[in-house]
Amino acid sequence: MATNACPVPAVDDEMNDKHDPHANEREARKALERVQRDAEVVGQSSFVRAAGRARDHLAGADADPSDPVEVWGRRVGRGLSLIAFIGLAIWLIGYLAR
Repeated sequence: MATNACPVPAVDDEMNDKHDPHANEREARKALERVQRDAEVVGQSSFVRAAGRARDHLAGADADPSDPVEVWGRRVGRGLSLIAFIGLAIWLIGYLAR
């Protein structure tokens, strides 16, 4: 004779959650902490990647390494363009501040 066992849902867990009004709040706080922690890691890594790309760009890493003149030409040109950009930005701020 086969017994037809019906699984009984875990009522105890549901009942505990209903009787504990702070359970939802604790769960929400844990979720928010995880999101904040994960967001900081993502933000930090994207900043590090952007800084690395800027460093490589200004260092002329995309130039042919066997041609030192091309590497240094790119470095000098990009450095001068950075100085010019900063100078123009300072001039614009001074001009708009008048």
